Amino acid sequence: MDAKWQFWIDRGGTFTDIVAHSPDGKTHSHKLLSENPEQYEDAALHGIRYFLNIAKDAALPADKIASVKMGTTVATNALLERKGDRTLLVITKGFRDALRIGYQNRPDLFALDVKLPELLYEQVIEVDERTDAQGHILTALKTAPLHRQLETAFESGIRAIAIICMHGYRYHDTELEIGRIAKKVGFSQISLSHQASPLMKLISRGDTTVVDAYLSPLLRRCIDRVQAALKGVPLYFMQSHGGLSPADQFQGKDAILSGPAGGIIGAVKVAAQAGLHKLIGFDMGGTSTDVTHYNGEYERSFDTLVAGVRLRVPMMHIHTVAAGGGSILSYDGSRFRVGPDSAGANPGPAGYRRGGPLTVTDCNILLGRLNPDSFPQVFGPDADLPLDRDIVREKFQDIADQMTDAPSLEHIAEGFLTIAVENMAAAIKKISTQRGYDVSPYTLLSFGGAGGQHACKVADRLGMKRIFLHPLAGVLSALGMGLADLRVLKEQTIEQPLTSENLNTITRTAADLSRAAQQELSDQNIADIKLIQKLHVKYLGSDSSLAVPLTSLHELTDAFKQQHRQQFGFISPEKTLIVEQLSVEAYGGGEDVGLSLSTPQRDATPPENHQKIYSGGKYHRCPALHRDHLRSGQRITGPAVILEDHGTNIIEDGWQGYLDEQNNLILERTEDMLRTAAPGTNADPVMLEIFNNLFMSIAEQMGAVLEKVAHSVNMKERLDFSCALFDGEGNLGLAPAGVDIYVKVESFNP
Repeated sequence: MDAKWQFWIDRGGTFTDIVAHSPDGKTHSHKLLSENPEQYEDAALHGIRYFLNIAKDAALPADKIASVKMGTTVATNALLERKGDRTLLVITKGFRDALRIGYQNRPDLFALDVKLPELLYEQVIEVDERTDAQGHILTALKTAPLHRQLETAFESGIRAIAIICMHGYRYHDTELEIGRIAKKVGFSQISLSHQASPLMKLISRGDTTVVDAYLSPLLRRCIDRVQAALKGVPLYFMQSHGGLSPADQFQGKDAILSGPAGGIIGAVKVAAQAGLHKLIGFDMGGTSTDVTHYNGEYERSFDTLVAGVRLRVPMMHIHTVAAGGGSILSYDGSRFRVGPDSAGANPGPAGYRRGGPLTVTDCNILLGRLNPDSFPQVFGPDADLPLDRDIVREKFQDIADQMTDAPSLEHIAEGFLTIAVENMAAAIKKISTQRGYDVSPYTLLSFGGAGGQHACKVADRLGMKRIFLHPLAGVLSALGMGLADLRVLKEQTIEQPLTSENLNTITRTAADLSRAAQQELSDQNIADIKLIQKLHVKYLGSDSSLAVPLTSLHELTDAFKQQHRQQFGFISPEKTLIVEQLSVEAYGGGEDVGLSLSTPQRDATPPENHQKIYSGGKYHRCPALHRDHLRSGQRITGPAVILEDHGTNIIEDGWQGYLDEQNNLILERTEDMLRTAAPGTNADPVMLEIFNNLFMSIAEQMGAVLEKVAHSVNMKERLDFSCALFDGEGNLGLAPAGVDIYVKVESFNP
């Protein structure tokens, strides 16, 4: 292994990041546009050829590559754009419209014309079978008519099938039999609900199974294309729950958060090396920003809504907001908006010379925060031109021309940037303060290509005073692919009261699942295997379970009460505790975080460079230093620009930066922030959007708590309620005199 290359790749929506571990033990990195058809067909394979120094059409030498580990957005994009394979749904008779009806919740509560998400399945076959909740067969499966129906669907060109039987999560025989018939007919993708999501709830279990059938064939074709170019090379893919999987076991349902999950792994691993264990992960890329909370263990969600589809599989608890570097700026005549649409990799931001729209990246170009002279000349149709600052000014001038008494272009750009920062800060609040965590003592671990440009501003909005930037922060998600463990998760529905007798039975079941999970890793030649066993516990009548470690009855009960009080503010000692499900996780095989980074040779005495950046309503002439020229412990007082190979870091006024002994860039706020009063009735377009977001955030946090603690199906599933803010006179919305609520927002805790 030591004599070969290892490649760790994150294929994002805008950029593909590659970290390469060479035979001499050095770690290198590279960044490519994910889509650049004039230059290459596949960014990941082109990046591998770049490091091996071989022609773009040459075969990749398997004898020189130890392994390739990847995260991909293929499944996510296919789900968002509804570009998966044609899929057949097979479901118990009487439930053909169950997934269409769903929980009857409406995305827009007051919309008269309810627009439901487009269904993933094309046809439905109802199977005349029924098994009750105790396993008694009420109606036996009739195979002959089902066989004919499946043949008809197959002849229409459908090759993917999702099979969902009532109570199939517990009693598998009927689903297995239907699967055997489908295989005999010729279906190439067969997804069974008890394998895709072995948990209660027909709707989310069914949706998960359909997603798996819908995306897996597309994913398989992409994997086959990469494997064909990497014949004989071990290939692994990152799963949504944060563990690597061999390519032949990678499925559509596990691929939705493939890339962002790698970022969390990388962030946690490098932070642990520096002794940090309370983190807010802030991953700002070209298309979106992903944020996550870490307090000693990886957090996962088990019920997730992605692109209108309910998924009931373990996923890293990540909140994504459409505020990446490529988020499109717009002005509707009254207020500024940032996103949710993105310019992507092609055409990209206006400054990329491909005819793209104005984006957040263009704000930074106009404000001098991104210097075209410091960027590689890889833009334009021939990928040989610098960033275009002139076209950026022209497009901002177009917005100014639409405004009465327009301010300066710099003021407009800074306004858009402020809105983007507010959106990102609001995303972090969703995964922290909304769940009862005070982030002020946490470290903001910033990464992604655009993270360092905005980290100080985001930290200021959250009251955080420390920022951590790894030497490979610009490609940290790719690094995370290499540092991640292989993981196997096993789950089983329990739905039993938490008693001593039941706990003994659950413990034996956990042992069986643990052996099965460990065996799967042993088959991958993983020696040092670790285990995590958890129960998902809830109050009787509640729908919100909390994950607690499988220990003694007393410790389980105390851990549940502590979590429930933290998240919801109360406990109900008189209520019975129910064990909803058991989960077992086995993991091992991750790389050591102690990497030797390859740094280019630079002048011992760096030139005195300065850069003009616009911040706080005025220009500042500040030093622009390359990270490789900084001395350990040297203090850089903001405003300042710290350049590196895959990113630009802005140290704002009131902050200082220095390198620690591990070459991490640490930013610390050294001056207290000045809080300015909000404007009264003369709110400009920027403040109008910011206050709109602030007040909406409060209402959303009210709703999140109400949804989780409600017993009414109308409230917890249909979400048939609304939350709002009223002023002191009972008016919906705030009167000008009520702007002091801005202060209260900062300390709001559900």
